[in-house]
Amino acid sequence: MDTLKGKHLIFLGSSVTYGSATGGVSFADFIVENNGCTMTKEAVSGTTLADVEDISYIARLKKIRDQKADLFICQLSTNDATRKLPLGEMSEGFDKEGFDTKTVAGAIEYILAYAREKWGCPAVFYTNPRYDSEIYEAMVALLCDIAAKWDVTLVNLWDDRKINDFTDEEIKKFMADPIHPTVKGYRDIWTPIFEKVLAKALA
Repeated sequence: MDTLKGKHLIFLGSSVTYGSATGGVSFADFIVENNGCTMTKEAVSGTTLADVEDISYIARLKKIRDQKADLFICQLSTNDATRKLPLGEMSEGFDKEGFDTKTVAGAIEYILAYAREKWGCPAVFYTNPRYDSEIYEAMVALLCDIAAKWDVTLVNLWDDRKINDFTDEEIKKFMADPIHPTVKGYRDIWTPIFEKVLAKALA
């Protein structure tokens, strides 16, 4: 895809971005391989958006040394839901110092503000497909509101009909467990979806 060729992408996330069920290979790696672009993949399994430890998304975001980026892509972590961290509320402002980063909402807004200030490039957030978690469902709804406020592109796999309509037998091929894709899932299902959305975000 010519739109992505030669671009530098920054991915921030946890195990799904890393590819913990696939030897460290995820959709991010396939995007780079397919499109002749480069990336920084800052992904650590088990980490959270909410800034509650020294390996949180925010802590690691601040350590990224890239001076230039064409696109910033961030994962809506399932770990915040698993650990039942506070959702918080979307703020009215855009000043990153005013966000409660101990909450999911405040962390998302801080990350967006930081990326905008440092790289000035389009930002994309992505969700997992549906799995059994009312908390993550609430996080997706929150993210949709924040994305509208910040004019951020979403890869909303939670509400993607094609992915969520797979049969149980198909899901076994594409998902290693309810949260983590297989290589086939990343390569054949996720990557084409991401390539289309990322190209639009850059256009």
